[in-house]
Amino acid sequence: MLYQTEEEVMYKAREAEGKTFGSIDKSNRSQNEQAKGHLGQIIEESHFGYKINSNKEADFENLGIELKVTPIKKNKNGTLSAKERLVLNIINYEEEVLFDFYNSSFWNKNQKLLLIFYLWIPKIRRADYKILKAHLHNYPEDDLAVIKKDWEFIVQKIKDGRAHELSEADTNYLGACTKGANKSSLRMQPFSSEMAMQRAFSLKQSYMTSLVRQLITQEDLVRFSSTEDLKYKSFENVLHEKFSPYIGKTLKEISEETKQTINQGSKAFLQQFVSGLLGIQGTKLSQIEEFEKANIQLKTVRLEPSGLPKEHMSFRNIDFKNWAMESWEESWLKNFFEETKLLFVIFEYRETQHKNPNRELYFKGIKLWNMPQEKINKDLYKFWQHLQLLIKGGIQLTPIKQKTRTIMSNNLPKPGFNGICHIRPKARDSRDKTPLPDGRLITKQGFWLDNRFIGRLCNGGNEN
Repeated sequence: MLYQTEEEVMYKAREAEGKTFGSIDKSNRSQNEQAKGHLGQIIEESHFGYKINSNKEADFENLGIELKVTPIKKNKNGTLSAKERLVLNIINYEEEVLFDFYNSSFWNKNQKLLLIFYLWIPKIRRADYKILKAHLHNYPEDDLAVIKKDWEFIVQKIKDGRAHELSEADTNYLGACTKGANKSSLRMQPFSSEMAMQRAFSLKQSYMTSLVRQLITQEDLVRFSSTEDLKYKSFENVLHEKFSPYIGKTLKEISEETKQTINQGSKAFLQQFVSGLLGIQGTKLSQIEEFEKANIQLKTVRLEPSGLPKEHMSFRNIDFKNWAMESWEESWLKNFFEETKLLFVIFEYRETQHKNPNRELYFKGIKLWNMPQEKINKDLYKFWQHLQLLIKGGIQLTPIKQKTRTIMSNNLPKPGFNGICHIRPKARDSRDKTPLPDGRLITKQGFWLDNRFIGRLCNGGNEN
């Protein structure tokens, strides 16, 4: 069937809202629990009535509309989010570099997206998944400005002969995600003899989550930058312009200038303070639309006069049972650093604590950083592999007697293990424990970046 107008397409699309895939399916595709693309095929074939194809053109070619079926999940706190990134078309390294943005394969295929959102629930049949909403997505002007810069960054990296170094965290909204996870997924690139992983353009999971929050739960997000800013500047430059007036000033001076209250009694006072500078209450940058879409996480850093942070930088706690069983491709460690940008907001002390217990904090600046793909593929992978072998072999727990207590030592990787990261306790106290695969208990442990590594990043070191 040929649909003549967008209105016809959307009228038909909205007929699917509230229905299950099983009730739409005329070809029993929903009975196959293994085939990943079958839900989209049910909508294409059984609902819209057109033949399955893999054309370079958009699905509704005469209207320039591409159909995408994408899952939503319900989080433990009751909120909704996208379950995954939205994978678009495969990047042809040889061809994509020949075009500008508006003639690219990405734009020709994906300039208008008909999004069919359904609720994913674990352990129920695919046939019982329910369609929640149909939405025709035309990129807002400010999003398009960011996406265009993202596309240009990806293509420039290919032109530089660095397609093998592409990472999703390189960019903000439009990613270059891996498509395939083994040597058979390697592809030639035009400006280097090194083979590169096959990749596809994708809208990041964080971008899709922002759409879910706006379209389905109707949450209001705060914009940080203007459309005009994003047309002519990178998002990072906009951030630097926001923070640069405060460089070299003390917290007290910034507080007086911005009329903000500093509650240094709060453990998260620096995060609250930075959030205030960005125009939001609390500590969650997810309230800012651009941060939500680009998956940018805030990390505040306090440097000592030596240039080193006093503390290492903590991330999530380790699930030892999961780490022992997971593959590298599905690991939190790989996916977090491939998909996340970190915004370091850097303060510094100019006196040592023993000389001045009431010393001032000075604002040094910001750094927007993501871990380079090469470092992820080599250093981070070796770390993940080393820890998995330790867990499977049985982590050594050795009691050490001290004057008033006995502590339990272990052979987990310590600071300095690889110059980047380590495992250390992250618990309320010594009684706060987590199980190992062999049934023993260990004090809860977290993943940390070394303070020396963070220090190099925050002092202009080249870790890219």
